[in-house]
Amino acid sequence: MVDSITTIITTLGFPSVEAFIAALFLVLAVVAVIVVVSTIKPVLNMFPYTYPNARVRARTGRLFTEKEFSEIVEAENIEEIKNYLRGVPDYAKYIDQYPLEKALDSQLAESYDLIARITPDNSKEVFNFLLKKWDIRNIKSIIIAKQANLNLNETLNLIVPFGALTDKLDSLIEADNVTEVINGLEGTEYPKILEDVISTYNETGLLLPLESALDKYLLENLLRSAATPEDDNTSLLHNYIGTMVDVANIKIILRAKTYNLKYDDIESYMISDGYQIREWKLKELMEAEDVASVISSLEGTSYAPMLSDAMTEYTETRSMSSFEKALDNHVFNTAKTISLKNQFGIGPMIGFLNKKEREIRNLKTIARGKREEGFSPSMIKEMLI
Repeated sequence: MVDSITTIITTLGFPSVEAFIAALFLVLAVVAVIVVVSTIKPVLNMFPYTYPNARVRARTGRLFTEKEFSEIVEAENIEEIKNYLRGVPDYAKYIDQYPLEKALDSQLAESYDLIARITPDNSKEVFNFLLKKWDIRNIKSIIIAKQANLNLNETLNLIVPFGALTDKLDSLIEADNVTEVINGLEGTEYPKILEDVISTYNETGLLLPLESALDKYLLENLLRSAATPEDDNTSLLHNYIGTMVDVANIKIILRAKTYNLKYDDIESYMISDGYQIREWKLKELMEAEDVASVISSLEGTSYAPMLSDAMTEYTETRSMSSFEKALDNHVFNTAKTISLKNQFGIGPMIGFLNKKEREIRNLKTIARGKREEGFSPSMIKEMLI
């Protein structure tokens, strides 16, 4: 028996039984290492998110519940809403410092700033770039203010005190017109972004080319930052950013069709290669004749069913709000799915920011309902998302 085993081992090319056993142990060791690495890799990917997610979950736990929103909706007026928010530490520091909408936006900007500071290195570039939305928001607010001839205080009320341009804001606000605002941005990346469309603005007086160029710059660079996923976390981040790009493109195309704009009118505002809508599909959507044709062309994507449902309301009202609400809900649900699917990685961060965006939007909706006559609490509740 022993001689037979020795013969077999020798036939396999091993000089002795000892050499065969040594080789067998080596193979088993390699297999064990592979098993350990494949088991521990997900844990190693999650580890950098442990502390950030603890902070994010604490913030998530402070978001308003449905019951709390019901209490806010029952407020008699804006002052009662502000009194309610004074009892919430996240909002209290801004409520008496700024007008209500600016206070709400400042709290939202603070949340983005927190995530950018605590996120792990492999997702930091995306969240840092996402902070530029506040610079872009402020630039857009200032040029809108100049176009509308708002005074200094009215303009200041539109500005959110976050972003990299805080040192330039005073001089930008004091500029006499839109052209001077753009000149005042010298030394930043923004004049180069706007130089291709400033001539269109000068010819037409429309701010849309300037605003769209800024939005496109933000989304294109977010997409670039998340373009090469390294692991599950960055892959999900790419999914989220790509969905934001899809939604931005669809909104522009649908609105363009309501104004009977053609391919050449909107092509420059488009961002290629979103998550579901690739470049060829984007071209097909832009070439569609009308709103109904756009929705028909989206068949095969997750956007078609929700927009088909919203089409009935659009047909009755000719308002884009039904489409925009459906698309915004899709972004929210995408973030929610990611947060549930990836609870120990990047999921809680994406989920928190999206829930915070929704909270701020709902608070603004309630505030508008209290300012305008004819809105009962039940009507305001129906407007919440």
